[in-house]
Amino acid sequence: MNEPIRSRADDLCSTERREGDGMTGGPARPVVYVVDDDHAMREALSSLIRSAGMRVEVFESATTFLKSAWHEAPSCLVLDVRMPEMNGLDLQRHISASGKHIPVIFISGHGDIPMTVRAIKAGAVEFLPKPFSDQCLLDAIAAAFMVEQHSRSERAEVEQVRESYGTLTAREREVLVGVVKGLRNKQVAFDLGITEETVKVHRHRLMQKMSAKSLPELVRMVERLRSSAPD
Repeated sequence: MNEPIRSRADDLCSTERREGDGMTGGPARPVVYVVDDDHAMREALSSLIRSAGMRVEVFESATTFLKSAWHEAPSCLVLDVRMPEMNGLDLQRHISASGKHIPVIFISGHGDIPMTVRAIKAGAVEFLPKPFSDQCLLDAIAAAFMVEQHSRSERAEVEQVRESYGTLTAREREVLVGVVKGLRNKQVAFDLGITEETVKVHRHRLMQKMSAKSLPELVRMVERLRSSAPD
């Protein structure tokens, strides 16, 4: 690899260092997990990533990584494809099946087009064939952290909507179903066997509890809940 070049990853980490490192109550610095069975490659990657101001933890196999404790800080995974015991693609599938979220950057000296396609379709941020430049890796890490930031924000918003939904009464949830279907208050009242005025009261309350400023916003909230629900 080449000498480290300043990248978007440096800017990200500079911001994180100014805001805090997790020891003083501020956000923890990003951490990059490296999984590669090649000792020399692990050392080189570790040195590069540390030079960019990020924390790094290295693992010689997928199994040792799975046994480790993950940090709550923003993170990404730099993962070799071909390894003994469990290869990179298998580890990627294992992480996805477990419900955990971490952006993956694949590196490989033996990658081919079908392998690359499988990795990207499974959610990998980047697939870098060896040898690659320092800048390519740092840019890929920066992109991975952007994905991580967006993903965390999305999960936080969905969780907030889920908590708000949890405050609704059984009747308010019934009214909600009719409202998001586009039914008029009179139609909802008829379906539920209650008065139209009662529907209006429940509708007003559920809009407040859901912090929805409009019907389209309420519909989007419900759709996000449905799309995030486990199959």
